[in-house]
Amino acid sequence: MAARPEILVVGAGLAGSEAAWQLASRGYPVRLVEMRPRRMTAAHVTGHCAELVCSNSLGADALTSAGGILKAEMRRLGSLILSVADERRVPAGQALAVDREGFARAVTDRLASHPLIRMECDEIVELPRGPAIVATGPLTSGRLAEALKERAGGFLAFFDAVAPVVTVDSVDFSVAFRAGRYGRGDDYVNCPMDEEQYRAFHKALVEAEGAPRKDFERDMSYFEGCLPVEIIASRGPETLRFGPLKPVGLVDASRPDREFFAVVQLRQDNGEGTLFNLVGFQTNLRWGEQERVFRMIPGLERAEFVRFGVMHRNVYLCAPRVLDGALRLKGEEDLFLAGQIVGVEGYMESTAMGLVAALNVAARCEGRPFPLWPRETAIGSLLHYLVDALPATFQPMNVNLGIFPPLERKVRPKPERCRQVALRALEALGKGVRKEDLPENLR
Repeated sequence: MAARPEILVVGAGLAGSEAAWQLASRGYPVRLVEMRPRRMTAAHVTGHCAELVCSNSLGADALTSAGGILKAEMRRLGSLILSVADERRVPAGQALAVDREGFARAVTDRLASHPLIRMECDEIVELPRGPAIVATGPLTSGRLAEALKERAGGFLAFFDAVAPVVTVDSVDFSVAFRAGRYGRGDDYVNCPMDEEQYRAFHKALVEAEGAPRKDFERDMSYFEGCLPVEIIASRGPETLRFGPLKPVGLVDASRPDREFFAVVQLRQDNGEGTLFNLVGFQTNLRWGEQERVFRMIPGLERAEFVRFGVMHRNVYLCAPRVLDGALRLKGEEDLFLAGQIVGVEGYMESTAMGLVAALNVAARCEGRPFPLWPRETAIGSLLHYLVDALPATFQPMNVNLGIFPPLERKVRPKPERCRQVALRALEALGKGVRKEDLPENLR
């Protein structure tokens, strides 16, 4: 057998880390190049691989959710990111959340210890020649972004936002209480508001001063799936109550008769359970304004903020215009892209695109057809969206039931419908992905 070529993977975020691992698991030597910590981004704070910057939650994990279906498919395909996430998970009800720093360190250690992966700290500023995967993500550095823009035409751009984190010891539990919605555990800290408190908080939030945008960011729009909390609030006095502050399904066990007008939820952010992030509170407010306004939340009057929210630029390609079905730039046979830059939104969606790109590179190098991703699967549905969406209105997409093909018959309620979609997806995955597409330990 001829020696397998070394594959260049640019970017060691979630997608790049997954792609490097999948290729190495198939016997390919990998050169994994990451510019951090030599050059940092506006959102990252470490040089670790797969650092999570927006939230420590990887989303719903049960088969009664679209995110859970995607995770089930990726586990069957030997995902590194999910393997480490399962090892480093922290309580989060039915969601998969991780100890943020411990997770990134563990991914880095796994990659660094693989004999076929060579890790380098460098900034790639030109599009590489293949076989290669560019997985630089939504924070692609300026020179490489310009090279991509020149090769692929215009970028679309949006903002992503990071939520603040507080120490749990600084939360006032004479007001706050632990509970999950509808009695599902007690993983969340809940800070309830009455109507007067909510109205005062809403007024302060919409009047608070935002952080200035940089010149190159002034004309960019927000992504609807990750709006800053102040933008949600600006759309009307009740929008928060029907969004991140909805009070339904929550009961304070020590005071079961209490009624809530609105509730702010906090979710565990590290393995020790000492840090919690404000769920849905991605924000672009000035740091001093965040401290002032968010301490109006009952239970957080003396909160210790260990990280304030920040905004950073995200860029992505108009996939239906510039990518083919194998995640290659049209006209390029050996240059693949992966992660959020291809036009998906979400940690696991980005990771899945790294997995897909790696399997496609392996097939290309071995002269085999690209893997089949049935439309019935979560991965196949995401890929179908990237190819078939209307270019004029294209926006990044999370995995959701709306992108799956409909079931043959209507099923209610929604959790049961999702479970039926999940069973169909996993059956289709087993038939669609060929044995030669899998690493040897999963064949």
